[in-house]
Amino acid sequence: MVDIAEVTAAPGPDLLTPDNCAVLLVDHQPQMFFATGSGDRTAIINATVGLAKAAQVFGVPIVLSTVAAESFSGPLLPQLASLDPNNKIVDRTTMNAWEDEAFVEAVKATGRTKLVIAGLWTEVCVVGPVLSALAQGYEVYVVADASGGVSPEAHEHALQRMLAAGAVPVTWVQVLLELQRDWARTETYKAVTELVKEHGGAYGIGVVYAQAVIGEHAVG
Repeated sequence: MVDIAEVTAAPGPDLLTPDNCAVLLVDHQPQMFFATGSGDRTAIINATVGLAKAAQVFGVPIVLSTVAAESFSGPLLPQLASLDPNNKIVDRTTMNAWEDEAFVEAVKATGRTKLVIAGLWTEVCVVGPVLSALAQGYEVYVVADASGGVSPEAHEHALQRMLAAGAVPVTWVQVLLELQRDWARTETYKAVTELVKEHGGAYGIGVVYAQAVIGEHAVG
């Protein structure tokens, strides 16, 4: 029941903020991309880099992890590694990153209770940490367009499994705009619109058009 007298203009507790979440990027590596068949790989790369840059804009901690980087899967996407060269990449042998002590310690060190996770493949290296983190009380948001599986079915069934366990599906632009939330937040306004223009596809082209026709402060 809604108590009208208690209704206020305030955000709900489920929303992501720069202070309550961390971004976990798992196994965005060449060997993993080679077998990704659930969607356009260039689009997945674009979404992943957009997500990482969004986290940087708002000062959200990023945990980077790879699996068997030197023996099988190759290095982390250079676009991710170059964003913050001082951010240590946690390399693992475990398919489930949550079974790697260094990875879990890196997540705990962020102090955040909402985890925004993307990775390859959705049905293995995303499902594992998502279900494990949920079991330990974290709130988990899965970035569907920055993740990919070996087939459309593998990706979709993995998402359904995680959603059934309590994970929340999101996209990278959704995360970006949820963190911004108010165009009057001038401290991040310019960085957000520049990021949209760079990685936002048709939305970004729309911003370019609006700023050219309406003015540099056009938003939305």
